[in-house]
Amino acid sequence: MANIKSQIKRNKQNQAQRLRNRVYRGSARTYVRKAMAAIHAEDVEKSKAEVAKAIKALDKAASKGVIHKNNAARRKSRLMAHYNSLQD
Repeated sequence: MANIKSQIKRNKQNQAQRLRNRVYRGSARTYVRKAMAAIHAEDVEKSKAEVAKAIKALDKAASKGVIHKNNAARRKSRLMAHYNSLQD
């Protein structure tokens, strides 16, 4: 446990940020998982909607700084590659 006042405050801030970040990271993971499930089920209409939700969640997480923008871009690229393979 920290004895320094500023470090005690910093620990509280870190905990609050961690809880906030978990929301964005978790929702991005959930939407990507749902999109992949729809793609594997070969449901074109549902997968289109789920992919859009996943991309939005990844963009939001990247804009909040929860994940790096290149990480979000890579995940979106891979997701779209799976989705496009369904279109063929």
